[in-house]
Amino acid sequence: MLYTLLFLSGAAVLALELLASRIMTPYFGVSLYIWTGILSITLIALALGYWAGGRFAASRRAAPNVARLASLFALMPAVASFAIVAACSAYPWLFPLLAGANLVLGAFAACLFLLFVPLFAASAMNPLLIAILLARGGGRPGDAGAGTVFFVSTLGSVAGVLATAFGLIHYLSNFSATLAVALALALLSLIAAIRPPAPLAARAGLGLAGAAATVVAALMLWQADAYTGRMWPAAYGGRSWQVEASFRSLFGTVKVLRSAPDESGRFARIYFQDGLVQNTVGSDGRSLSFYTYALEALAFAYRPRIGSALVLGLGAGIVPMRLAGRGVAVEAVEIDPASLAAATRIFGFDPSRVRVHLADARTQLRRCGRSHDVIVVDLFHGDGTPDYLITRDFFSDLRHCLGPDGIAVFNTFADLERPVAYAHLLATLREELPHIVLYRPDWQGTAHVNSFIVAGTRPLPEPQQILLDYVPLQHTAALNLMLARPMTLDRGLLQNGEIVTDARNRALHDVAESQIAYRRAVVQSLPAAFLVN
Repeated sequence: MLYTLLFLSGAAVLALELLASRIMTPYFGVSLYIWTGILSITLIALALGYWAGGRFAASRRAAPNVARLASLFALMPAVASFAIVAACSAYPWLFPLLAGANLVLGAFAACLFLLFVPLFAASAMNPLLIAILLARGGGRPGDAGAGTVFFVSTLGSVAGVLATAFGLIHYLSNFSATLAVALALALLSLIAAIRPPAPLAARAGLGLAGAAATVVAALMLWQADAYTGRMWPAAYGGRSWQVEASFRSLFGTVKVLRSAPDESGRFARIYFQDGLVQNTVGSDGRSLSFYTYALEALAFAYRPRIGSALVLGLGAGIVPMRLAGRGVAVEAVEIDPASLAAATRIFGFDPSRVRVHLADARTQLRRCGRSHDVIVVDLFHGDGTPDYLITRDFFSDLRHCLGPDGIAVFNTFADLERPVAYAHLLATLREELPHIVLYRPDWQGTAHVNSFIVAGTRPLPEPQQILLDYVPLQHTAALNLMLARPMTLDRGLLQNGEIVTDARNRALHDVAESQIAYRRAVVQSLPAAFLVN
């Protein structure tokens, strides 16, 4: 029974860490600095828990009192449960404030708030169990039982990761799944009080604590959707929004947000992922996002007769469907099955017209079966493109999938206040696709802007005039102006740019700083309800 409690508490520890990373991503992103904070706080909590448990076990009050040690050991899951419920009740409102104030320090504070007490309490159980075994004469020469204790605890952690990744995440929101972990921990203390694994010094008190924690966690879990639902409807962009659907996978949560209809009955939908608005689509199925029309226009401006196209990154499926509607043979690559589900069920994506590969973009490029006229690169996770998808090695794989006169069209974000982060991307891309033209819309007062790159292995032709009668009126003027003002690479754009490879990335800190600035701006502009998943 003692080992069972330890095994299950170890499972809860890793389940909570995994869920916490998903909870915090919409608020703090996935940059290098943020993950440094999360891992640091996690390890500090575990270290202090081990230390505190050992100190108490060695104190005169505890040793060799098995009943006192066992009571404290069995109480720890209930303590962790209360802390998790308290954190869940507050973080939907607290985390936006922390992220808006200071993203790095806010991430540390958020991790402390969400993880410290549960991890501290659970890790204290390991030295307490070792002390119980010693007091009962379970130690052997050269081993006080620590090997078995940490073996069982670690196996429990492995089980917790697997159960969370392939169970909880698929069926519950991160908010509800975290409360489910709290309920499981509370039940451990309650069961220990009902069927003591060893003599207990305060069995009634343990039973009361376990029962109270169980009731609180169960009630909170039962009312989880109603609790977070009080944050809706949420006002954004002059509209009122509600959650229409959620799609979960190991890669994150895709939320589809729907606005209230206007006087004519028209509404809009937002494809929301990783805490970012990835696309906005009208009730007629037409994209309301500038970048979708920019990618399409640039592809046809440089390759008026496109036979085949490869789209890396599906999102709501707007870009590949637009290309397919113009007679192009399109393949799309998407790593997240939740994206494909949302695109198909909500946004009108038709897999019979676009061949979809559910795979990592890097892997798919390496087994590219044909040369394409156009490759559209629209890859984002968190605050930017994952590191391994902006290296020279990746661009080399991409080059091998282009036809002789093929072009790659990239959707990227540039931080105009920190141009060195973008210079790294341009310097790296130029090593494999040396002929590059850059386009940016003229959005005054905006620090982070969509920047579109057209690149090829051969000199690019003069872009053709594009008829933009299919573009919504709110984007026509800006798109026309952008197409008329291409930017060629110069020393200013490439200044201090470093070539990034799989083996060496000296640009990490510059990119991380840019991502932090972008995430802070996003959190400050979005209602808190959008970020809860």
